[in-house]
Amino acid sequence: MDDVERLHRPDGETLALKRVRGAGPTVLWIGGFRSDMEGTKALALDAAARERGWNYVRYDHFAHGQSSGDWRQATIGRWREDAVGLIDSLEGPVIPVGSSMGGWVALLATLARPDRVQGLVLVNPAQDFTERLMWPGLADHIRQAIVRDGEALIVEEGLGEYVLTRRMFEEARDWLLLDGAIEIAAPVHILQGRADDVVPWRHAAALVERLTGGDVRLDLIEGGDHRLSAPAELERLIDAVDRNR
Repeated sequence: MDDVERLHRPDGETLALKRVRGAGPTVLWIGGFRSDMEGTKALALDAAARERGWNYVRYDHFAHGQSSGDWRQATIGRWREDAVGLIDSLEGPVIPVGSSMGGWVALLATLARPDRVQGLVLVNPAQDFTERLMWPGLADHIRQAIVRDGEALIVEEGLGEYVLTRRMFEEARDWLLLDGAIEIAAPVHILQGRADDVVPWRHAAALVERLTGGDVRLDLIEGGDHRLSAPAELERLIDAVDRNR
């Protein structure tokens, strides 16, 4: 049941995914920036799916984990396109569960396929993070290098060594959401750590202000950090998904 499947994309790249077969809508895990489908929250939902009989799919973004792709070619638009392609490959309604950057991708995929999404669960969602969080937070010499050279090497505890490209920042501007209304009819449930120092809780509040068209619930979790992976927090995530089913 843990076999890796491959979704072939039109340009020859492949997305690695793992599936639990059950009943009802498909819960679709969409992970964060430089994370993979073997993370704590993804595995907690996998265990819940087996226990509760859900359909569940988790996957690795382009240039992440076991999926193919050149990291320097990775963009928000590419990750969005792949998520939409994955939804198109599934049958029936879908419940995207997006974590951090995956929250942005999940929102974009929902806007692209509104008729397919039954509900949306977001964990510390990082919509527009390139423009509002990451770029302002970079050291000045790193920003200068990206503008001048087209890329800069980043060494970050927890995320390892990677390159940030000017192309990623520029392309991301095509997908910014917080400058206008975000019309999503499906119910949206946001879990946000109050102690998150990567995506501050006010970033989630800004998202709530922009969401229109359906029910929106924001749970601010006292003491919760960016991971939201403590046992009680994982239970809250599982319950949030269950309520959308």
